[in-house]
Amino acid sequence: AIPPLDALHKLFNENQVVILKMNPLNDYLTPFLTAALMPLIKRDALRIVKGGIETGAYLCAHPDIAEIHITGAQTSHDAIVWGPGAQGVANKKNGTLKLTKRVTSELGAVCPTIVVPGDWSASDIAFQAEHIATQKLHNSGFNCVACQMLILPKSWDKRDALMQAVTGVIHRSEPRGAYYPGASDRLAAFASHSDNVTRIDRGTAPACLVAPFNDGGDAWFQETEVFAPALSTHDIDIADPATYLKAAIAFANDNLHGTLGANILIHPATIRAIGKKPFEAIIADLRYGCITVNGWAGMGFLLTGCTWGAFPGHTLADVQSGIGNVHNTFMFDRPERVVITAPFRAFPRPPWFITNRRQHTIGRLMMAFQYRPSWAKLPRIFWNALRG
Repeated sequence: AIPPLDALHKLFNENQVVILKMNPLNDYLTPFLTAALMPLIKRDALRIVKGGIETGAYLCAHPDIAEIHITGAQTSHDAIVWGPGAQGVANKKNGTLKLTKRVTSELGAVCPTIVVPGDWSASDIAFQAEHIATQKLHNSGFNCVACQMLILPKSWDKRDALMQAVTGVIHRSEPRGAYYPGASDRLAAFASHSDNVTRIDRGTAPACLVAPFNDGGDAWFQETEVFAPALSTHDIDIADPATYLKAAIAFANDNLHGTLGANILIHPATIRAIGKKPFEAIIADLRYGCITVNGWAGMGFLLTGCTWGAFPGHTLADVQSGIGNVHNTFMFDRPERVVITAPFRAFPRPPWFITNRRQHTIGRLMMAFQYRPSWAKLPRIFWNALRG
């Protein structure tokens, strides 16, 4: 979904013609996107091309290219803006741009999920364990907005039960390989920075790594996006929910790399105890482009009416999660962030949950409905959603 959505934003929101270079990993999508976007291609508003680093470098430097948008890693962004290798590092240090064109970007982050203490039932713990595991392992962990830092209340009486449940969900999840290039090296780097790594077996898939990050620990865990099935945990020893949430937000704002997406899991009774307006005032301090309350920030990507991108304020020299935004089908001219609120325990189980047993069927049925909407197609969608 990323390539066409980025292209459509530039075409319709910014009134630009687009040449879309595919990531070689996704080259197989090119014929499908070409067919879907053929009306734009026929109008000479869009071209879709394949190629690797050489093609990308050629296009970036081409005099007919006025500006560039990249969705990817900060290393790729910096290679475009400052140059590759040691020369690029030196250019960045000296403030010498290799490319002077406008560059916008959507990059990754060490995305947090904040668990707020409350009176959770066993069913609440079971559901949120599936939720947290999904935030980490959806697409096998290869999401720019995957949870990488799980923030927990240290003295909460449900903490250990929740972590045991998360471990169980990850262990029982359907194995999916680490298909993205460099994953094994990034997992090895993650493991090398801690003497206390837990490896959760996933059968034929690489183990999911979990490492505690304590105050004064290795800053690597705060500063490095893993983009693989690995998770850090951070405990905050505050019992009062409102005070704890303020401390967790301050930790995320001040210590974690990037500002793409943040998640808050909080029982509705706890929100009522804090007060709706005081709760909203607290989360207003959370400086992320997408904030989800009892959801996953990936929803902000899927709901294209939302803006998608980093919280404003990053620069080329300190780009973190990027500059600018995409999607934004309502065409807000100065968006800051989006806040999404979801039910604490959604029913039916969301189709993107890794524990959903019918997601493959639901996906096909919803695609067929989108292609040719019909009331007659809804019962099968609802039936499979209930069985998921």
